[in-house]
Amino acid sequence: MSGFLVFVAAELEARRLARGLGLRRLTSGPWSRFGADGCEVRVVGLRAAGLAARGLGDRDPPDLLISAGSCGALSPALDRTGTLVLPEVVLPPVGPPLAVDRGAHTRALAAATRAGLAPATGPLATVEEVVDTPAAKAALARRTGAIAVDMESAVILAAARERGLAAIVVRGVSDTADQSLPLGLATLVDAGGQSRPARAVALILRRPALLGQAWALRRGTLLALTAVAVVVRELGETG
Repeated sequence: MSGFLVFVAAELEARRLARGLGLRRLTSGPWSRFGADGCEVRVVGLRAAGLAARGLGDRDPPDLLISAGSCGALSPALDRTGTLVLPEVVLPPVGPPLAVDRGAHTRALAAATRAGLAPATGPLATVEEVVDTPAAKAALARRTGAIAVDMESAVILAAARERGLAAIVVRGVSDTADQSLPLGLATLVDAGGQSRPARAVALILRRPALLGQAWALRRGTLLALTAVAVVVRELGETG
């Protein structure tokens, strides 16, 4: 394919972005796809588990690969959910920092500015386990110097680098540095990025106090994806 290829972790993120971008569903089930007019959104699962299955071996590679979706804030300065994060570098769990494509990053910054957004550009850390408490977020920030965290971008950027593809990261803050996440969050999405509603209900029934945290995270995620969709749409319109 040509145009933009957008990788997200979960079906929920894909559906929200597709709605914001006016994309139609191309496939469903594990590894869902949405697309139209030179832009395609693909679900790759937590930790980008589906990268090999999701087609970075396409004969017609994308002009730009985008790691998109939500992220957690590590910096107290990112104190509002929905804040856009356009990192210049991503810090993997092991190994040297991964730089995004400079030209595409500059275009994304310009797109955000046109949309009236004020993105943060500091480092983003990719981790292998959910960072779910303010104390854990503060410790990661001290150790890495990152301002935000996710579980996919380093894998996606490394895969892009191996294939000689331009790639950037477009993320929105779903939870702030002082916000705790529901315990067991990672178990509520399977390896293919599909939600597990029965497991979510069972978890909340066992621990009703988690309902407020889950609601706050959902609201933050929707705000984050709204900001991401604005930038991806602006990038597409300016080519």
